[in-house]
Amino acid sequence: MKFDGETILFSEMTPPTALEADFNRWYDEEHIPIRMGAPGFRSAQRYRDGKTSNYLAVYEMSSREALSTPAYSEIKNRPSETTKRMLDAVTGFTRYIGNKIAEAGASADQLIAAPVLYAVFFAVPQERTVEFDAWNADDHVPLLIEDERWLGVRRFDVVDGAPSPYNRLALHYLSDRSALESDARKRARATPWRARLAAEPWFQGHYVVFDQLGDRQIGSAA
Repeated sequence: MKFDGETILFSEMTPPTALEADFNRWYDEEHIPIRMGAPGFRSAQRYRDGKTSNYLAVYEMSSREALSTPAYSEIKNRPSETTKRMLDAVTGFTRYIGNKIAEAGASADQLIAAPVLYAVFFAVPQERTVEFDAWNADDHVPLLIEDERWLGVRRFDVVDGAPSPYNRLALHYLSDRSALESDARKRARATPWRARLAAEPWFQGHYVVFDQLGDRQIGSAA
């Protein structure tokens, strides 16, 4: 059975140090499990930024409509006292909804099991999205995955989110952080096509590296 979806919810939070243990317990035992019982939620995997106490959860959903069901509205609008306390305390909150454009490399289920997640965001002018997507598909990603440590890439059209107006998200799945220093990545960042795009003022990416945290949780309807 496949547990990857056509839509993801990319959600980050940073708890205060004094609440970090409670935050992790709440996230693992309440926040994710209650969502895994809602229609359309297929799975969730947690991560942590290796340099900070910034935590990420990536939810796999059948579609964006999973966030519009009565069951999810009940979850959002009737939070527990613990949930209220945690959400009032966290900072660094992000929430991006992305529809899948393409994937390359191993299957999505295999990729989600990777120990390292490298997330890359871009705000691409609408009139440049076709070329940006083609560059990724035909030039950039094929070179990256020549390194066996670069397990694969899933790319998304960000259709909603905050706090930044990104519209493209690439999730790169690595077996080891050393892939970021690979010859394959150096070649991928040195092509003429990338150089042409990099000369444009909008070509300013936001890059974050996360380590996998805990086991993947599976939705009841997956």
